[in-house]
Amino acid sequence: MLERIRIVLIGTSHPGNIGGVARAMHNMGLADLALVAPRCDVITQDSISRASGADHLLHQATVHATLEEAVADCTLAVGASARSRTLPWPMISPRELAERLPGECQPASARVALVFGREDSGLTNAELQRCHAHVHIPTNADFSSLNLAAAVQVIAYECRMAWLSQAESVVTSDDNDELASHEELERYFEHLERTLIAIEFHDPAQPRQLMARLRRLYLRARPEKMEMNILRGILSATEKATQQRIEK
Repeated sequence: MLERIRIVLIGTSHPGNIGGVARAMHNMGLADLALVAPRCDVITQDSISRASGADHLLHQATVHATLEEAVADCTLAVGASARSRTLPWPMISPRELAERLPGECQPASARVALVFGREDSGLTNAELQRCHAHVHIPTNADFSSLNLAAAVQVIAYECRMAWLSQAESVVTSDDNDELASHEELERYFEHLERTLIAIEFHDPAQPRQLMARLRRLYLRARPEKMEMNILRGILSATEKATQQRIEK
């Protein structure tokens, strides 16, 4: 299960924080680290020092230009956030997240991305809207700011506890019910928006948060690959019918 969990850091500005995250991950048995557009050098004396023996994770970390690229193969993406912004999104605690992980990680193709934002500003609304759910660490309201590595440590600990207890609750899964990957969902959202514009249901000039609301709907539903194929087929048929009507 732990091998199928990816820690994703976006726009990290201090190499020491990346090293601290590597140490927190290795403490809890996590090894998949992805960096999105880091604002600092990854391999430095500070990052290696802070990693305290987990610097192999720094050397094998993948670097990506965008969040979409970093989580393209993931079937679940959860963004760490202090609160939902602009549009309410499913919010869970680290413990609730951990309880879901044995089932989420059961299929061989499963990949779970735990996404953390910048030290100074966290995740943007657009990045949060690309996550199925948001995880919130219930800190002291009078002093809620957490160091990046500390936040990863808290959630990584819950992941490990879920892994240790999974033997007590065996979860089975049907291989025919594989969940759609993040990349497949993004292609669907692009197809959906294009179709809605074609049938004049959606006006990009006056979006009224339509696509954000539809994202929330489908991400909450967790469609399977077969279901996604059906939905894409419906969109293709709609586009064809619209084109035939125009030609007449």
